[in-house]
Amino acid sequence: MVQFASLRPHVRPLLLLGLPLVGGQIAQVAIQIIDTLMLGRYDTEVLAAVVLATSLFFTVFIVGAGFSWAVTPLVAAASAAGDPVRVRRVTRMGFWASMGYGVLVLPVFLLSEPLFLALGQSPELARIAARYLDVAGWGIFPALAVMTLRAYLAGQARAQVVMWVTVAATVLNAGLNWLLIFGSWGFPEWGGRGAATASVLANSASVAVLAIYAERSFPGHQLFVRLWKPDWAELRQVFQLGWPIGVATLAETALFSAAAVMVGWLGVAELAAHGIALQLATVTFMMHLGLSQAATVLIGQAHGRGDRAAKRGISLAALVVSLGVAAVTIAVLAAIPRPLIRLFVDPADPMRDAILATGVGLVYMAAIFQLADGAQVVAISLLRGLQDTRVPMWQAAFSYWAVGAPLGWVLGIAAGAGAVGVWAGLAGGLCCAAVLLWRRLWRVQLAG
Repeated sequence: MVQFASLRPHVRPLLLLGLPLVGGQIAQVAIQIIDTLMLGRYDTEVLAAVVLATSLFFTVFIVGAGFSWAVTPLVAAASAAGDPVRVRRVTRMGFWASMGYGVLVLPVFLLSEPLFLALGQSPELARIAARYLDVAGWGIFPALAVMTLRAYLAGQARAQVVMWVTVAATVLNAGLNWLLIFGSWGFPEWGGRGAATASVLANSASVAVLAIYAERSFPGHQLFVRLWKPDWAELRQVFQLGWPIGVATLAETALFSAAAVMVGWLGVAELAAHGIALQLATVTFMMHLGLSQAATVLIGQAHGRGDRAAKRGISLAALVVSLGVAAVTIAVLAAIPRPLIRLFVDPADPMRDAILATGVGLVYMAAIFQLADGAQVVAISLLRGLQDTRVPMWQAAFSYWAVGAPLGWVLGIAAGAGAVGVWAGLAGGLCCAAVLLWRRLWRVQLAG
């Protein structure tokens, strides 16, 4: 059994690698928040249409991102084993898988107006959303390329550059939004299409900066030499690891989308409170996500060295740190739920009291599921680092959709507990995922 003292050598590397990744994740969320704020000041109907369009874009994107996430553990293991040739091969095939996926899904974006109409959206919203995706859809290529380069660098513990490039992209995106949404300084006023153009340009700039950094930092990898040449064995490995990651992530994302639909049945104020509480929960989740990505890299390196003791130590260290983060965030959320909600609500809003009444309970629920949410994302990330993704995908999907979604409906809708009941169902699904994933990690991957 690993003693607590033996975790100390693993905690420092986890924090050194994880904190920049946390910063990068929070900066990525900031891009979405800034887009929402700026479009909200431009035109409410355009904002609604862009929210609709970005929901479709993100749903499609998250599946393709699985191929990029598969690069991290493969690069970490190859780097630890001193195999730069495999680092190059894996990363190239990460590009191949991601770009191939982009080609397949691009028509979904370019022909989206009939899809939105079929989903019951108004003709005007469908038209504006489709015009946004006419531009933003092409951004699937730089967006996935950024993910692959970030995975390549993170797999070699180069997390700080990932964070700073993401922060710079956030600032660039905000500046381009100002120019292209509102038509400032003589630029054309493109509204939603301006926001789409800003996103594509910011991601393209990130690709260029990360590619230059990668080439200069690891010239021996020759990352972009003969990029056109296929490596079918490594492409198969990236695909086999990547698609379950994408599906598992989609299953979790869709669970929260389903929760929004159920809460929407209850009323506008309840849905607004749900959105606010979810924003707060998303920020705290980014801390767990960044630390879990660091755990993927560290356990992937230990896996490449064949160091079983280190794998066990890293796993427990990641769990302990995540629980510590959860304890802090629980204390904050539980201590000041009402002031946190007020940050998002106009004092003159006639639904303010109703939003606060529901929102306080939801923030308490967000505090409660911090432990389970952190534990499950750490477990599934450690399993990815050990290149175990298919069974965890099924365990996660079962937890979210056979436990979380039905339980949320039973408690929130059928039993009449409202939005808090829906969130209690989410907590149940996350708890189930945490138990199943940690059981697999400890009994299957770390036994002996």
